[in-house]
Amino acid sequence: MKRIKLLLLLLVGSVTLTSCVVRNEIVHDGFGDDGFSLRQYISSYDLWYVDYHKTTGTGDVPFLSRAFTISFLNGTMYANNNIVDIGRTGNGLGIAVGSYGTYGTVLETRHDIDGYFEFEVVQLSDNRIRIDDLSQNVSYYLVGYQVNTFDYDMLFYNNIEYFLQEYVAWEKINKYGGVDNPFDYENYLQFTPENDVTFYSSHDPFGTNIDYISWDFVGSYIVRNVQGEQNLKYLTLNYDNGDTEEFDLTVINDGEIELYHVNSQRTYVFSGRGFIQYKKGEDTTSTKPAVRNSGRKRTKIERETVPKRK
Repeated sequence: MKRIKLLLLLLVGSVTLTSCVVRNEIVHDGFGDDGFSLRQYISSYDLWYVDYHKTTGTGDVPFLSRAFTISFLNGTMYANNNIVDIGRTGNGLGIAVGSYGTYGTVLETRHDIDGYFEFEVVQLSDNRIRIDDLSQNVSYYLVGYQVNTFDYDMLFYNNIEYFLQEYVAWEKINKYGGVDNPFDYENYLQFTPENDVTFYSSHDPFGTNIDYISWDFVGSYIVRNVQGEQNLKYLTLNYDNGDTEEFDLTVINDGEIELYHVNSQRTYVFSGRGFIQYKKGEDTTSTKPAVRNSGRKRTKIERETVPKRK
Protein backbone atom coordinates (compact mmCIF):
# COMPACT_ATOMS: atom_id res chain seq x y z
CA MET A 1 0.00 0.00 0.00
CA LYS A 2 2.78 2.46 0.87
CA ARG A 3 4.42 1.74 -2.47
CA ILE A 4 1.19 2.49 -4.35
CA LYS A 5 0.74 5.77 -2.45
CA LEU A 6 4.31 6.77 -3.25
CA LEU A 7 3.80 6.05 -6.95
CA LEU A 8 0.58 8.10 -6.96
CA LEU A 9 2.34 11.02 -5.29
CA LEU A 10 5.16 10.89 -7.83
CA LEU A 11 2.64 10.78 -10.68
CA VAL A 12 0.65 13.75 -9.34
CA GLY A 13 3.86 15.71 -8.70
CA SER A 14 5.07 15.01 -12.23
CA VAL A 15 1.80 16.22 -13.78
CA THR A 16 1.79 19.37 -11.61
CA LEU A 17 5.38 20.21 -12.48
CA THR A 18 4.74 19.72 -16.20
CA SER A 19 1.69 21.99 -15.99
CA CYS A 20 3.74 24.71 -14.29
CA VAL A 21 6.50 24.55 -16.89
CA VAL A 22 4.05 24.84 -19.80
CA ARG A 23 2.19 27.71 -18.16
CA ASN A 24 5.30 29.77 -17.47
CA GLU A 25 7.30 28.82 -20.58
CA ILE A 26 10.53 28.52 -18.57
CA VAL A 27 12.19 25.60 -16.86
CA HIS A 28 11.14 26.22 -13.27
CA ASP A 29 8.01 25.80 -11.25
CA GLY A 30 6.76 29.41 -11.46
CA PHE A 31 3.93 31.01 -9.50
CA GLY A 32 2.52 29.25 -6.49
CA ASP A 33 5.59 27.12 -5.74
CA ASP A 34 7.47 27.57 -2.48
CA GLY A 35 4.75 30.00 -1.39
CA PHE A 36 5.73 32.57 -4.04
CA SER A 37 2.45 33.83 -5.49
CA LEU A 38 1.67 35.91 -8.56
CA ARG A 39 0.69 38.77 -6.24
CA GLN A 40 4.13 38.68 -4.62
CA TYR A 41 5.87 38.38 -7.98
CA ILE A 42 4.25 41.35 -9.75
CA SER A 43 4.85 43.58 -6.72
CA SER A 44 8.51 42.50 -6.48
CA TYR A 45 9.35 44.98 -9.27
CA ASP A 46 8.68 48.70 -8.80
CA LEU A 47 7.92 49.26 -12.49
CA TRP A 48 6.74 47.13 -15.37
CA TYR A 49 7.74 48.75 -18.67
CA VAL A 50 5.03 48.19 -21.28
CA ASP A 51 7.05 47.17 -24.35
CA TYR A 52 4.25 48.22 -26.65
CA HIS A 53 6.21 47.54 -29.85
CA LYS A 54 6.01 43.80 -29.07
CA THR A 55 2.22 43.83 -28.54
CA THR A 56 0.38 41.13 -30.49
CA GLY A 57 -3.27 40.63 -31.38
CA THR A 58 -6.12 42.79 -32.64
CA GLY A 59 -7.71 43.83 -29.34
CA ASP A 60 -6.96 46.85 -27.19
CA VAL A 61 -6.80 47.55 -23.47
CA PRO A 62 -6.98 51.37 -23.32
CA PHE A 63 -5.09 51.92 -20.07
CA LEU A 64 -2.19 49.75 -21.29
CA SER A 65 -2.16 51.52 -24.66
CA ARG A 66 -1.62 54.80 -22.83
CA ALA A 67 0.90 53.64 -20.23
CA PHE A 68 4.67 53.54 -20.45
CA THR A 69 4.95 51.77 -17.09
CA ILE A 70 2.52 49.94 -14.80
CA SER A 71 3.08 49.25 -11.09
CA PHE A 72 1.29 47.02 -8.59
CA LEU A 73 1.56 47.83 -4.90
CA ASN A 74 -0.65 46.71 -2.03
CA GLY A 75 -3.72 46.32 -4.23
CA THR A 76 -3.32 49.69 -5.98
CA MET A 77 -2.36 49.94 -9.65
CA TYR A 78 -0.21 52.88 -10.80
CA ALA A 79 0.74 54.10 -14.27
CA ASN A 80 3.13 56.52 -15.91
CA ASN A 81 1.19 57.84 -18.90
CA ASN A 82 3.74 60.58 -19.54
CA ILE A 83 7.45 60.50 -20.25
CA VAL A 84 7.93 64.02 -18.92
CA ASP A 85 8.46 63.90 -15.13
CA ILE A 86 8.75 60.11 -15.17
CA GLY A 87 10.87 59.04 -12.22
CA ARG A 88 9.47 61.89 -10.12
CA THR A 89 5.69 61.60 -10.36
CA GLY A 90 4.45 59.40 -7.52
CA ASN A 91 8.04 58.67 -6.45
CA GLY A 92 8.54 57.06 -9.85
CA LEU A 93 5.39 54.94 -9.89
CA GLY A 94 3.21 57.55 -11.60
CA ILE A 95 -0.40 58.13 -10.62
CA ALA A 96 -2.92 55.74 -9.07
CA VAL A 97 -5.23 54.48 -11.83
CA GLY A 98 -7.11 51.59 -10.26
CA SER A 99 -6.88 48.39 -8.24
CA TYR A 100 -5.84 44.80 -8.85
CA GLY A 101 -6.07 41.28 -7.47
CA THR A 102 -4.72 37.85 -8.38
CA TYR A 103 -5.79 34.23 -8.27
CA GLY A 104 -3.54 31.46 -9.54
CA THR A 105 -1.92 32.81 -12.69
CA VAL A 106 -4.68 35.33 -13.40
CA LEU A 107 -4.30 39.06 -12.84
CA GLU A 108 -7.53 41.00 -12.26
CA THR A 109 -7.48 44.76 -12.83
CA ARG A 110 -10.14 47.38 -12.29
CA HIS A 111 -9.19 50.66 -13.96
CA ASP A 112 -10.90 53.80 -12.65
CA ILE A 113 -12.04 54.77 -16.17
CA ASP A 114 -11.72 51.71 -18.42
CA GLY A 115 -13.24 49.16 -16.05
CA TYR A 116 -12.53 45.49 -15.41
CA PHE A 117 -10.00 43.28 -17.24
CA GLU A 118 -8.60 39.81 -16.59
CA PHE A 119 -5.21 38.63 -17.82
CA GLU A 120 -3.44 35.28 -17.86
CA VAL A 121 0.14 35.96 -16.80
CA VAL A 122 2.87 33.98 -18.55
CA GLN A 123 6.39 34.34 -17.16
CA LEU A 124 9.02 34.46 -19.92
CA SER A 125 12.14 35.10 -17.80
CA ASP A 126 13.01 36.44 -14.35
CA ASN A 127 11.73 39.95 -15.18
CA ARG A 128 9.68 39.48 -18.36
CA ILE A 129 6.05 38.49 -18.60
CA ARG A 130 3.33 38.32 -21.20
CA ILE A 131 -0.20 39.15 -20.12
CA ASP A 132 -3.00 37.75 -22.29
CA ASP A 133 -6.37 39.48 -22.11
CA LEU A 134 -8.91 36.75 -21.39
CA SER A 135 -11.80 38.58 -23.09
CA GLN A 136 -10.19 39.66 -26.37
CA ASN A 137 -7.33 38.88 -28.71
CA VAL A 138 -4.42 40.96 -27.41
CA SER A 139 -1.21 40.24 -25.48
CA TYR A 140 1.13 42.77 -23.87
CA TYR A 141 4.78 42.25 -22.96
CA LEU A 142 6.05 43.75 -19.71
CA VAL A 143 9.62 44.09 -18.40
CA GLY A 144 10.19 44.48 -14.65
CA TYR A 145 12.57 47.07 -13.19
CA GLN A 146 13.37 48.68 -9.86
CA VAL A 147 13.10 52.48 -9.81
CA ASN A 148 16.81 52.95 -9.13
CA THR A 149 17.87 50.70 -12.05
CA PHE A 150 15.32 51.74 -14.65
CA ASP A 151 16.88 52.90 -17.94
CA TYR A 152 15.22 56.27 -18.45
CA ASP A 153 17.35 57.09 -21.51
CA MET A 154 16.00 53.94 -23.17
CA LEU A 155 12.45 55.07 -22.42
CA PHE A 156 13.00 58.52 -23.93
CA TYR A 157 14.70 57.38 -27.11
CA ASN A 158 12.53 54.31 -27.73
CA ASN A 159 9.42 56.50 -27.45
CA ILE A 160 10.79 59.80 -28.75
CA GLU A 161 7.71 60.61 -30.84
CA TYR A 162 5.52 60.53 -27.72
CA PHE A 163 7.98 62.66 -25.78
CA LEU A 164 7.87 65.34 -28.49
CA GLN A 165 4.06 65.34 -28.27
CA GLU A 166 3.95 66.03 -24.52
CA TYR A 167 4.31 69.80 -24.90
CA VAL A 168 1.95 72.20 -26.65
CA ALA A 169 4.99 73.91 -28.17
CA TRP A 170 8.77 73.72 -28.26
CA GLU A 171 10.31 77.21 -28.05
CA LYS A 172 13.76 77.94 -29.41
CA ILE A 173 15.87 79.26 -26.54
CA ASN A 174 19.36 79.15 -28.00
CA LYS A 175 21.36 78.68 -31.18
CA TYR A 176 25.07 78.47 -31.80
CA GLY A 177 27.66 77.56 -34.42
CA GLY A 178 27.14 77.04 -38.12
CA VAL A 179 25.83 79.62 -40.59
CA ASP A 180 22.62 81.62 -41.02
CA ASN A 181 19.78 79.73 -42.73
CA PRO A 182 15.95 79.92 -43.10
CA PHE A 183 15.38 77.71 -40.05
CA ASP A 184 16.72 80.55 -37.89
CA TYR A 185 13.21 82.06 -38.13
CA GLU A 186 11.40 78.96 -36.87
CA ASN A 187 10.91 79.95 -33.24
CA TYR A 188 8.28 77.39 -32.28
CA LEU A 189 7.60 73.74 -33.15
CA GLN A 190 4.66 71.54 -32.28
CA PHE A 191 4.50 67.76 -32.72
CA THR A 192 1.15 65.95 -32.68
CA PRO A 193 -0.19 62.42 -33.30
CA GLU A 194 -2.39 63.69 -36.14
CA ASN A 195 -2.04 61.26 -39.05
CA ASP A 196 0.64 59.60 -36.89
CA VAL A 197 3.31 62.27 -37.42
CA THR A 198 2.25 65.89 -38.02
CA PHE A 199 4.23 68.96 -37.03
CA TYR A 200 3.58 72.70 -37.05
CA SER A 201 6.06 75.59 -36.95
CA SER A 202 5.80 79.29 -36.26
CA HIS A 203 7.76 82.51 -36.80
CA ASP A 204 6.06 84.18 -33.83
CA PRO A 205 8.45 86.19 -31.63
CA PHE A 206 9.98 84.75 -28.46
CA GLY A 207 7.74 85.02 -25.43
CA THR A 208 4.47 84.62 -27.35
CA ASN A 209 1.70 83.14 -25.18
CA ILE A 210 1.38 79.55 -26.41
CA ASP A 211 -2.42 79.89 -26.52
CA TYR A 212 -2.03 82.47 -29.28
CA ILE A 213 0.79 81.14 -31.43
CA SER A 214 0.05 81.43 -35.17
CA TRP A 215 1.22 78.20 -36.74
CA ASP A 216 2.61 79.37 -40.06
CA PHE A 217 3.69 76.03 -41.52
CA VAL A 218 2.59 72.40 -41.36
CA GLY A 219 4.11 69.15 -42.52
CA SER A 220 5.06 65.62 -41.52
CA TYR A 221 8.06 64.41 -39.57
CA ILE A 222 10.12 61.22 -39.61
CA VAL A 223 12.35 59.88 -36.84
CA ARG A 224 15.06 57.37 -37.78
CA ASN A 225 17.31 55.18 -35.65
CA VAL A 226 21.07 55.54 -36.06
CA GLN A 227 23.25 52.43 -36.30
CA GLY A 228 25.42 51.99 -33.21
CA GLU A 229 23.86 54.96 -31.40
CA GLN A 230 21.36 54.53 -28.56
CA ASN A 231 21.07 58.21 -27.60
CA LEU A 232 20.78 59.83 -31.02
CA LYS A 233 17.97 60.03 -33.57
CA TYR A 234 17.72 61.62 -37.01
CA LEU A 235 14.73 63.94 -37.45
CA THR A 236 13.40 65.01 -40.85
CA LEU A 237 10.81 67.77 -41.20
CA ASN A 238 8.92 67.58 -44.49
CA TYR A 239 7.06 70.86 -45.00
CA ASP A 240 3.87 70.82 -47.07
CA ASN A 241 5.39 73.56 -49.27
CA GLY A 242 8.09 71.11 -50.38
CA ASP A 243 10.94 72.20 -48.10
CA THR A 244 12.85 69.60 -46.09
CA GLU A 245 15.06 70.09 -43.03
CA GLU A 246 17.38 67.42 -41.58
CA PHE A 247 18.53 67.31 -37.95
CA ASP A 248 20.43 65.23 -35.43
CA LEU A 249 18.08 65.00 -32.43
CA THR A 250 19.30 64.51 -28.88
CA VAL A 251 17.45 64.81 -25.56
CA ILE A 252 19.04 67.13 -23.00
CA ASN A 253 16.47 66.45 -20.28
CA ASP A 254 12.71 65.97 -20.07
CA GLY A 255 12.15 69.63 -20.92
CA GLU A 256 14.81 70.39 -23.53
CA ILE A 257 15.98 68.94 -26.84
CA GLU A 258 18.87 69.78 -29.13
CA LEU A 259 18.55 69.90 -32.92
CA TYR A 260 21.73 69.96 -34.99
CA HIS A 261 20.85 71.34 -38.45
CA VAL A 262 22.80 69.22 -40.91
CA ASN A 263 22.99 71.66 -43.85
CA SER A 264 24.03 74.75 -41.87
CA GLN A 265 25.88 72.90 -39.07
CA ARG A 266 24.03 75.14 -36.61
CA THR A 267 22.73 73.76 -33.30
CA TYR A 268 19.38 74.83 -31.84
CA VAL A 269 18.11 74.25 -28.31
CA PHE A 270 14.32 74.05 -27.81
CA SER A 271 12.48 74.09 -24.49
CA GLY A 272 9.06 72.53 -23.93
CA ARG A 273 6.15 74.88 -23.17
CA GLY A 274 2.70 73.84 -21.96
CA PHE A 275 3.12 70.34 -20.55
CA ILE A 276 0.21 68.04 -21.50
CA GLN A 277 -0.54 65.55 -18.73
CA TYR A 278 -2.28 62.33 -19.74
CA LYS A 279 -4.20 61.07 -16.77
CA LYS A 280 -6.39 58.06 -16.12
CA GLY A 281 -8.44 58.09 -19.30
CA GLU A 282 -8.49 61.66 -20.41
CA ASP A 283 -5.89 64.26 -21.19
CA THR A 284 -5.92 67.59 -19.43
CA THR A 285 -3.93 70.73 -19.90
CA SER A 286 -4.27 74.36 -19.06
CA THR A 287 -3.79 75.37 -22.67
CA LYS A 288 -6.14 75.27 -25.64
CA PRO A 289 -3.89 73.94 -28.45
CA ALA A 290 -3.55 70.57 -26.70
CA VAL A 291 -6.81 69.45 -28.34
CA ARG A 292 -4.66 68.23 -31.23
CA ASN A 293 -3.27 65.58 -28.90
CA SER A 294 -6.59 64.47 -27.41
CA GLY A 295 -7.14 60.75 -26.94
CA ARG A 296 -3.49 59.86 -27.50
CA LYS A 297 -2.64 56.18 -27.39
CA ARG A 298 0.57 54.41 -28.23
CA THR A 299 0.84 52.60 -31.54
CA LYS A 300 3.56 50.36 -32.88
CA ILE A 301 6.35 52.49 -34.31
CA GLU A 302 8.51 50.98 -37.02
CA ARG A 303 11.54 53.17 -37.57
CA GLU A 304 14.09 52.86 -40.30
CA THR A 305 17.65 52.37 -39.07
CA VAL A 306 20.30 54.23 -41.07
CA PRO A 307 24.10 54.48 -40.93
CA LYS A 308 25.61 57.32 -38.90
CA ARG A 309 26.46 60.41 -40.89
CA LYS A 310 30.15 60.94 -41.63
